[in-house]
Amino acid sequence: MLLKGFEIEMYTGTASGEIVGLSDQITASLDGYVREPDSRNVEYITAPSHNYDQLLCAILRPRLKLREYLQQLGDYTLIPGSTLSLGGSDRFFRSDPQNPYHTYIEQTYGTKVVTASVHINIGIDDPELLMRACRLIRLEAPLFLALSASSPFLEGKASGYHSTRWGVFPQTPAHVPLFSSHSDHIQWVEQQLADGTMQNVRHLWVSVRPNGDRRPYDLNRLELRICDLVTDPISLLAITALLEARLLQLIANPQLDPLTQSTFSPEELISLTATNEIAAATSSLDAQLVHWQDGRTITARNWITELYQQVWSIAKQHGFSCFLSPLQRILREGNEAQQWLQLHAVGFDAKTTIIQAVRATQEREVELEDKLCVSSVA
Repeated sequence: MLLKGFEIEMYTGTASGEIVGLSDQITASLDGYVREPDSRNVEYITAPSHNYDQLLCAILRPRLKLREYLQQLGDYTLIPGSTLSLGGSDRFFRSDPQNPYHTYIEQTYGTKVVTASVHINIGIDDPELLMRACRLIRLEAPLFLALSASSPFLEGKASGYHSTRWGVFPQTPAHVPLFSSHSDHIQWVEQQLADGTMQNVRHLWVSVRPNGDRRPYDLNRLELRICDLVTDPISLLAITALLEARLLQLIANPQLDPLTQSTFSPEELISLTATNEIAAATSSLDAQLVHWQDGRTITARNWITELYQQVWSIAKQHGFSCFLSPLQRILREGNEAQQWLQLHAVGFDAKTTIIQAVRATQEREVELEDKLCVSSVA
């Protein structure tokens, strides 16, 4: 099994769904939390682990600790969703006014970047294998967006997207190729830095990127950045299990490479996946996508089902199929955005829907902690 870890961004606010900037107080008082450019969301990072049971507690514990602290500050809580669902997109609330990179972000992108999400990191040490993994997962990233979509509202209204976050997020630089090798990636990043299209090595905002301690030279993990915030830890682990199983399949099969196994050219693949990402952001599991291997049209739900059937035996062989199986519930019942939109369709307004989700998220965390993490906490 591969090492796995998460970077989880969440909004803070009131039980009525109002998002309130508290990250400066949180990061000053608690270890393990990181500021984003806007103070209304805060990030925590889990330690890498091979073990899914440990990851579950690593997701839950910081969140429970954060909730306790928020209660000390006032009647504050954590707000699900990946956009400013009920309002506040008209202005930026700086968490660190002296940070020049944050100034650049605010002036260049505005509140389009004030989103919450989860970045899934999977350890791969071999740089050439990592590049092949990034090529494959870049083309299948729309499937992970379809599973995770949780931002159908903006400014109190249904936006027309299931993932408003990815629909409006400024992917940067505007064109990122499928890197043919590690040296190709290094050369490209150095050129972007020289040209100013990237402000620093972190300023590569694309669905999937190679990551490591000294980018772009020392790389040790794939970072999937496309996912909206998945509040339910069991669902997040199921999505992660699909990603890990697919990567294990790739490792076992060197031929599984879009540069050699597709009827499309590399440039056509980039165009295809950009179109697929917008389709997934708009309709998530119901999106009509174009398959990178043979060009056939297929719904995201059916493509995910095909992948699930391909990798189930791999997950079982490595002992984590029980964490993969909840994916079937997401395919059957819909992701968070689809569930919210179902409520919206029968008369619940955005605010009522978010208030209900705030309560359900906290209840789910308590349920899981009581069942699964009590012994290890004690």
